[in-house]
This record gives sequence, structure tokens and C-alpha cells, in this order.
Amino acid sequence: MAGHSQFKNIMHRKGRQDKIRSKIFSKLSREITVAAKAGLPDPDANSRLRLAIQNARAENLPKDNIERAIKKASGGDADSYEAVRYEGYGPGGVAVIIEALTDNRARTAPVVRSLFAKYAGNMGETGSVSFMFAKVGEITYPLGKISADAMMEAAIEAGADDVTSEGAHTVTCAFESIGEVSSALAAKFGDAETVKIVWKPNVMAPVGEFEKAESLMKLVDALDEDDDVQNVFTNADIPDDILAKLNPE
Repeated sequence: MAGHSQFKNIMHRKGRQDKIRSKIFSKLSREITVAAKAGLPDPDANSRLRLAIQNARAENLPKDNIERAIKKASGGDADSYEAVRYEGYGPGGVAVIIEALTDNRARTAPVVRSLFAKYAGNMGETGSVSFMFAKVGEITYPLGKISADAMMEAAIEAGADDVTSEGAHTVTCAFESIGEVSSALAAKFGDAETVKIVWKPNVMAPVGEFEKAESLMKLVDALDEDDDVQNVFTNADIPDDILAKLNPE
């Protein structure tokens, strides 16, 4: 799991570069608008909207942007967006899951397919790789003020399935219960750093060649930069020495 975690950390740092920050804000705003449109425009009565706002705040999306995104849901332009999932294999046989919000499948699918092809991958049918992942809720808190024992005890009481405290307190739960678990933890520790539904790999794919790891990173990076793509998940397990070459400090 360590390789996968470090790979995600690299992509997270890349995602914070100023050149694509506007894309991050745009994606966060779109999720808020779609969430508000799917339910009520009140985060207290709409768990999906509440999570979207919480994650937007974690990425420092300005308050005005959040309010505009919610108001936009009252218009007609948010009706056409739909959530779609694409799956496939990247370089080295790594499984890749892409979540998107799109108003035009005929535009988004060919772009995703072309990126798989460009970086020595292969886009598959829905379900072709998701069986290697578990869809779960993931809640994170920073280390420091909360001890590992306190977090473990609170997470168990809240109904979570697992807790790790390496780099951050990461609480895993069934995705159906993420609202209840996150609310219980928030009542005890305050708002979490992130509250997300993720695809957690059950089977890892070792990537021991630098060229394949580099091509995989380029694929994930290119997918992340597409306006319609919201999240990218992989089961890549990349050795530390290759990660160091891919991300020289």
C-alpha cells in the first residue's frame, strides 16, 4: 500500500500547481452545483452537498465561489450534467477508474479513450477493473491534536471499519454510512480535513519499471487535467526508488 499512497501524494502535489488550480476550483464548483441540483440547496438537508462544500473548503475554494455554485443549481444549465465512470488498464497492467461529471458523453468518452491509447493503456467496459476495488468512505484528520488511540476509539463508536494514522488519521467506512460517521467524528473533533467517497484497491499492481511508471503518471496527470474528470483512482504500487526519480526534490 505504501507505494500507492506515495504515488497519490505525488499527484496531489502536482495538482496544487498554480497552472491547474483554476481547473481544481472549476471541478469543485461543478460538484457543488450538481449536488445542490440533485437534492436541496441546503447542506444541512443534503449530505452530498455538505461533503462537496467541505472538500471545497479544504482546497481553499473561496466562499463566494461556493455560494455562486449553489445558486447556479437553481438555473437550468445544471440539469444536463451526469455522473459517469470509465475503467481501463494503464501501463504495467495498472487498473484505472475515472469518475466524471459531463454534459456530453459523446465528448468525454473519446477523450478518455484517446488518453488511454496515448499512454500505452486500454480503456475497458464498465466493471472491467472495479471488481479489484472497494467503494468506501474515507475521512481524514491531520495528526497532532488528536491521538491515534482517541481517533481509533471515536471511529469505532461512529461505526467505521478501519483507521490508520500514518501521515494523517484516515478513517475508512462503508460509503453508504459516510454521512453518519463523518457527523459523529465532527461532533467530537470538529470538521475533517477531507470527507470523500473513494475507490480503494483490494489488489495492488506492482510497477517496477521507470518507463511504465512515468507513462502511468502522465496518463493520470492528463486525465486529471480534463475538465470533465473529477477523480482518478489506480491500484499502482510503485517502489520508492522509482518514485524518487519521478518526483525529484
